[in-house]
Amino acid sequence: MSAEAASARIEELRATIREHDRRYYQDDTPAISDAEYDRLFRELVELERAHPELQSEDSPTQRVGAPPSDAFSTVQHSTPMLSLANAFDADEVHEFDRRLRDLVGGEQLDYFAEPKYDGAAVTLRYEQGKFTRGATRGDGRTGEDITANLRTVRDIPLSLGADAPALVEVRGEVVMPQSAFERMNAALAANGEKTFVNPRNAAAGSLRQIDPAVTARRPLSFMAYALGSGEGELGLPTQADLIARLAQWAFSTSDYAALVSGVEGCLAHYKRLLEFRHIMDVAIDGVVYKLDNIALREEAGHLARTPRWALAHKFPAEEAETVLEAVEFQVGRTGAVTPVARLKPVFVGGATVSNATLHNADEMLRKDIHIGDTVVLRRAGDVIPEVVRAIPEKRPQDARRAQMPDQCPVCGAEVARPEGEVVARCTNGLSCPAQRHAALAHFVSRRAMDIDGLGDKILTQLLDQDLVETPADLYKLDKDTLLGLERMADKSADNLLAAIDKSRNTTLARFLFALGIPDVGETTAQALAEHFGSIEALREAAAADDGTRDIKPATKRFPQLTAVPDVGPVVAAEICDFFKEPHNQAVIDALLAAGIHWPEPKSPRGDALAGKRFVITGTLPDVTRDEAAALIKSQGGQVSSSVSKNTDYLLAGENAGSKLEKAQSLGVTVIGWEQLQSLLQ
Repeated sequence: MSAEAASARIEELRATIREHDRRYYQDDTPAISDAEYDRLFRELVELERAHPELQSEDSPTQRVGAPPSDAFSTVQHSTPMLSLANAFDADEVHEFDRRLRDLVGGEQLDYFAEPKYDGAAVTLRYEQGKFTRGATRGDGRTGEDITANLRTVRDIPLSLGADAPALVEVRGEVVMPQSAFERMNAALAANGEKTFVNPRNAAAGSLRQIDPAVTARRPLSFMAYALGSGEGELGLPTQADLIARLAQWAFSTSDYAALVSGVEGCLAHYKRLLEFRHIMDVAIDGVVYKLDNIALREEAGHLARTPRWALAHKFPAEEAETVLEAVEFQVGRTGAVTPVARLKPVFVGGATVSNATLHNADEMLRKDIHIGDTVVLRRAGDVIPEVVRAIPEKRPQDARRAQMPDQCPVCGAEVARPEGEVVARCTNGLSCPAQRHAALAHFVSRRAMDIDGLGDKILTQLLDQDLVETPADLYKLDKDTLLGLERMADKSADNLLAAIDKSRNTTLARFLFALGIPDVGETTAQALAEHFGSIEALREAAAADDGTRDIKPATKRFPQLTAVPDVGPVVAAEICDFFKEPHNQAVIDALLAAGIHWPEPKSPRGDALAGKRFVITGTLPDVTRDEAAALIKSQGGQVSSSVSKNTDYLLAGENAGSKLEKAQSLGVTVIGWEQLQSLLQ
């Protein structure tokens, strides 16, 4: 592969992997199987290894997981929560053992072989033996503080006893046993509530609930397998001793872990667990081999994202052949139009499967999928089954290629796919029934229109009773209508109507964010509001730019919208598609007619920081980071979320973490709050 072709493929793989990292770690909605993710990741590793000049610090190969969500406060891990290198066959395990023996010496090494749990990794902090904080893995260095939720997991001890060190961090996996998962899903279905796809998603989603009472109702368990800080203080010589100590502290540990000798011992244990996996109540997707001698681990060291002394040996995905009988198209809550394969039922991976994901139009084309084909179906663990490939030699003469629709199969609006994007979306975001609940939930959320008291249960009732179709209908609700809802009392109805009325007075930036335009987050909405000053001006710009989307080169497309900081051609195309849809325009008009308004634009902003790019991290004195960002923007500066070589200043407060380290490594100027004041003057 030429350097140019390798560079293009590397960027494509990085973008794809980042998207799937976000879905897996942040949204708990994986779109591909673990096996397919591993295939993409390995391809990226091999390309970067073959072209070291194309390696980058922001590549997914250099990090763990995904950035923490904004829904929780963040926690800096005392020691990074690294990922594990993967092996998929015996040769790779032999190579791992050979490299490790070269690093630490010895003819044969002892390993502690443990099940690789399919759950959500967390770390638990104990001070003077008392549980004080718990966090998700996040990006490996910074996680989400979910202490309140972890306190509800019944087999996480809140106290370790008198022999506990002054400080220790216990790490492991929050899981949901298969039997408990099935009982919970049955109860949810009986109550007419949404069920979960698999135990891993159920566990991860339960941990990231805003209300700990919801987490407490979920049948979660915790499996401990490592320490963060405090390992040296305990003086434990081996992993086997560490596991024994965790068990003494009342943590659950695996009955299927074992001390084995050499690579042959590892492979023998792998074979045993491969046979046992279907009778185990906790889902596993492989075996983890850890060098048992903890002192030797220090000699082995680690790479950017993985320790050299441990390896995850993944189980093979399970496959079967069946016939693709039809392709249907589903519209997700974000408007994504996804092809779904309807299959002749086949037993694979411990379950009978009749539906499978086809991901997107590119995947259907790449795999040459035809209706009527005999296809290979893969089911890895409990992730949604996928069609891996067609078998052309078994294709019947009347087979026909599956085609993505031009109109939404739910509402009939145009389906658009911005250049460079893999996902096609229904453009009728505010009126499409398939997107209605998500659009309304986003519209009323705290950082959008901030309608307090209009939670998920009330929204569901309003939609189920056809009382609300678009966000504009919220402003037509009256007290008699609200009192007809389940568990809605007189005072609650008054409070909700007051909150709806209060939301009429907002800002243009909040209003634009609330509309749910794809790829327009808070920062972009603020930039659009500052640049155009009114919804009318933005509408006119979108209409004018829509006719320029086919102009070459890309830098000349959408000239008015791309003049806004951080708005590129892809986001500009999304904005144009949104405003081009008549249903969206009608809803915006109805919202304005309902009395939604905002202050007139202020006088032109200052230019003390014009053209300067800032990133903010840590805790600032006297102001929040949002307030500091607004101040920087008011003086012409730009604020980004990540540090790069194009960053001019890192504004750092107390407890600055990985962003500070990256800024220092790139030579970015680091300033404090007082120095920012000097720049403003």
